[in-house]
Amino acid sequence: MPNNLPPLAVTGATGALGGMVAQLLAEQGIPLRLLARHTARVPQQPDTPTFAVSYADKEHAERALRGTQTLFMVSAAENPYRAQDQRTFVDAAVDAGVRHIVYTSFMGASENDVFTLGRDHWDTEQYIRERGLEFTFLRDAFYQDILPSFVGRDGVIRGPAGDGRFAPVARTDVARAAARILADPVPHARRTYTLTGPQTLSMSEVAEILSRVTGQHITYYAESLDEAVESRLAAGASQWQALAWATSYAAIATGEMDRVSDDIAELTGTAPVSLEDYLRSDGKSSS
Repeated sequence: MPNNLPPLAVTGATGALGGMVAQLLAEQGIPLRLLARHTARVPQQPDTPTFAVSYADKEHAERALRGTQTLFMVSAAENPYRAQDQRTFVDAAVDAGVRHIVYTSFMGASENDVFTLGRDHWDTEQYIRERGLEFTFLRDAFYQDILPSFVGRDGVIRGPAGDGRFAPVARTDVARAAARILADPVPHARRTYTLTGPQTLSMSEVAEILSRVTGQHITYYAESLDEAVESRLAAGASQWQALAWATSYAAIATGEMDRVSDDIAELTGTAPVSLEDYLRSDGKSSS
């Protein structure tokens, strides 16, 4: 493999976040290499090498990362083995000589996180630390663009969020923050940023906003945690999926998501967009 490859690598290049970050960096003229599970879907950019990589395949990942100094590591797709796959990928990065990982984590990630998948993010954060790498952790709130998918066919959002509040963030704002860090990563080493939208909302308020924007009548029904798990299992989800879905709402109910951070504005110089403005913008269709 040539040793003159760009020292910056971006994973998830075919995904919404990785793709946006890659585009923002390319627009600045920053050389980079793109990693994705399926390179055929990677947007073609001049003089930009691409590599097919699975987080679970250490050998191929290590080859793709050789010569990389800074790695933007988008968290893997949700699956029961994500924590272990991400450890394997971190091992590949270490063996390839990567010095700094910028990792997309989740707000409030901890060993005993109510949100089961938040525990995976905490595990990956800790493993990156243990392996001696420089790191920057981006602890994202829930993405604004996924909220419309929470609405059932009957126009009801169901989940055990209670009256808890959270500050959903536009993926475009996360991408702007990540690109700013990756363009000059050294000042951000050993930093953890919490990336949120500009306001906290209850799930009932989310339903009201979606109603205004779509013209549909959308409401929220607060399930119990047991009800939420059972309904998801009845819809065909596996046990780990049902728990992940239900506990994502439960994390809101406990109050651990009830926080607005200024990190996006401080990193980019521009305040994050509100949920309603995001949904009404052209960005809705592109994300």
